[in-house]
Amino acid sequence: MGFVELFLIAVSLSMDAFAVSVCKGLCMKRLDVRQAVVIALFFGGFQALMPLAGWALGTQFEALITPVDHWIAFVLLGIIGSKMLWDAFHEDDPEDLACPTDGKLDLRELVMRAFATSIDALAVGITFAFLRVDIAVSVGLIGVTTFVLSIVGVAVGHRFGAKYEKPATIVGGIVLILIGLKILLEHLGLIAF
Repeated sequence: MGFVELFLIAVSLSMDAFAVSVCKGLCMKRLDVRQAVVIALFFGGFQALMPLAGWALGTQFEALITPVDHWIAFVLLGIIGSKMLWDAFHEDDPEDLACPTDGKLDLRELVMRAFATSIDALAVGITFAFLRVDIAVSVGLIGVTTFVLSIVGVAVGHRFGAKYEKPATIVGGIVLILIGLKILLEHLGLIAF
């Protein structure tokens, strides 16, 4: 898996964090850079740790799964991408727009949302183990990409509202599905990149 594919996965995985960051930006009367950085650190940190945990799990079962690793990658990325598409078209969570009256961040809520938005990264980490991806580069890229896009999400939410939340989730889901399909077709010998 090349850098471009890893970067596309990183961007796709960060779309949930971007969407939640947009909602956090909506709640800010004025853009608070310090709060944006804290939000981005939580989301980037969790998005980096979860693939690492998935990779650690995946390496334990590598010998058993290597013959079908391409199918597993295809199914996992397809499920994650499909869930993102489903969420984009079917979830309207009014809780996302609940803003604290004092303007402070609720760290417990932030931890829960960071964990919830990074579960898909755990599954991707499992596929990384089978595909022999450089985990240090992958984890770093996912963490940094999510950090940056979370800060952008807060700024976009503050400036424009939730206008870009749904399109970002749709694009992220489609990219993950296409990458899973590409991995499957390459391993079956139907395409070569």
